Amino acid sequence: MSLKIVGAGFGRTGTFSLKAALELLGFAPCHHMEEVFKHPEEVATWHAATLGKDVDWKSFMSGYQASVDWPACEFWRELSDAFPDAKVLLSVRDPASWQRSFAKTIQVELENPARPDDPGFMAWHAMASDLITQRRFAGNFAPESMILAFNDHVAEVTAAIPADRLLTYDVREGWDPLCRFLNLPVPDQPFPNTNTTQDFVDDMNARRQGGQPT
Repeated sequence: MSLKIVGAGFGRTGTFSLKAALELLGFAPCHHMEEVFKHPEEVATWHAATLGKDVDWKSFMSGYQASVDWPACEFWRELSDAFPDAKVLLSVRDPASWQRSFAKTIQVELENPARPDDPGFMAWHAMASDLITQRRFAGNFAPESMILAFNDHVAEVTAAIPADRLLTYDVREGWDPLCRFLNLPVPDQPFPNTNTTQDFVDDMNARRQGGQPT
């Protein structure tokens, strides 16, 4: 199996809906942060990559046909180089709306981990903190800094990836632009709408109470 789609968009840009959509289109499995929860053995490799160590991306991602969300989106350059035939999908949304969603969800989890007494969870938290808090945002979650970082990231990806290999995409656009980009017919079902801010908060609260997210 080879990675066919490299997701370059930050988390909270509809990436869980996009994961579901890509899997419906045949690109299953699609990597997302939820996959790291399901496969905690991945944490050490993602953490090593975060700290600048070499990773055999072809081997590590061999079980996936697509990737979206953190942690993979942070390594869009490495993945697009390792899989030169893969298309690059840059999921976006209004930057201010994105920042507000991030602050209510991922930021809360990073600043106040749900299971501080769980070594496995805290290994994930250490990776995510180094990757997102430090590597991506340099420890600065001020709204204006976050919005600037979001816009800079979009500009960086757009400048680096040839136009015929890249789709900049808002999930609110639905199936049409995504299917045109992938040369696939539009499915006869609604575009997935999952993991809203409230969904994320509910799952996070479930983790805090020792249960399983839905």
